Amino acid sequence: MLSGLLNGIFSGVSVGSVLLLAALGLAIVFGLMGVINMAHGELMMLGAYTTFVVQNALRPMGGFWFDIYIFVALIAAFMVTALFGIVLERGVIRYLYGRPLETLLATWGVSLILQQLVRSVSWQLVTLVAMFCVLFFGALWILARRPNYEQIRGWSIAILLPLSAAIAIVTGNTVGQIYGLAVTKPWFGAQNVDVTAPRWLRGGLSIAGTQLSYARIFIIVLTIAAVFGVYWFLNKTSWGLRIRAVTQNRSMSACLGIPTQKVDALAFALGSGLAGVAGCAVSLLGSVGPNTGQNYIVDTFMIVVVGGVGKLVGSIIAALAIGTANYIIGSNVLVDMFSFSPQLSEFFKFFSTISMAKVMVFALIIVFLQFRPAGLFPQKGRTVDA
Repeated sequence: MLSGLLNGIFSGVSVGSVLLLAALGLAIVFGLMGVINMAHGELMMLGAYTTFVVQNALRPMGGFWFDIYIFVALIAAFMVTALFGIVLERGVIRYLYGRPLETLLATWGVSLILQQLVRSVSWQLVTLVAMFCVLFFGALWILARRPNYEQIRGWSIAILLPLSAAIAIVTGNTVGQIYGLAVTKPWFGAQNVDVTAPRWLRGGLSIAGTQLSYARIFIIVLTIAAVFGVYWFLNKTSWGLRIRAVTQNRSMSACLGIPTQKVDALAFALGSGLAGVAGCAVSLLGSVGPNTGQNYIVDTFMIVVVGGVGKLVGSIIAALAIGTANYIIGSNVLVDMFSFSPQLSEFFKFFSTISMAKVMVFALIIVFLQFRPAGLFPQKGRTVDA
């Protein structure tokens, strides 16, 4: 019984660590801009697939290079998802500030696009997208040099968008037929892919009859490092100070000369990068697929709400509590603990599946929010009542 409880707590803390990595980014974005980013889970998925690509790239080298590929993957996952976050914020979200419903629907649409993208991405699709970007954005760049660009901007986009798409599709398909790109298989496909942990992350540490996985220990250490990194950045750097200032009072920060648009882009890049790091950690726990992010997005939002919007300490406590509760309730740990009571044992046995455990945890969170609707650590200050 003690061994099962220890294993349940350890596994729950490791899952909570992954949720915390994702929730850190979401708390920054939601706390700063009030944006409900439904594509945050897909950013985790991109981080996981980036890990898979880095693994396959370094696998032929073997030895030392394959043993350290996870560190290269962490950097690559952060950079890829941070770059995508900047594109998402600059291209979509900045036009929807103050319109939460439209933002939610737009990011949900982006999440569906990303899921389908990893299922069907191939050399032909990459060629089509690259050609469209060159035609469309290149033409806009040329037109932007004209003195009357602002007057013709709307008409220019309306004409160039379908024209560039049509030229890219026709030309891309023609080039694809000539060079055989049209018959190439998708890079990833709809099936899940597996990430192999380096040799030093295989196996585990035996304590009190329980095997503590090295991979899960690595995830916990990674989360601790990420938390300290975010804390240092937000409290010890000038841009971190700007982010905290905009979070507390956007209007006053703008009046003091803080570039709020750059702060928004930086915060979104940081939050997206942390989601990519979380995806890298997720890849060590199991196979990776197009729907990987959907398994974590609901729990991530619950952590942000329960912990208190924009509160780092609250997110830490909520992530560890929710991750541990999900794992312990979803396993047979509580069934064994309450075996002396047939009624309680049967009750917890009913919830001893992953899906039913989430239902029970969600119900407990609803009850908790009835008493503390602002979370564990509610925001304070004059802007709360504004």
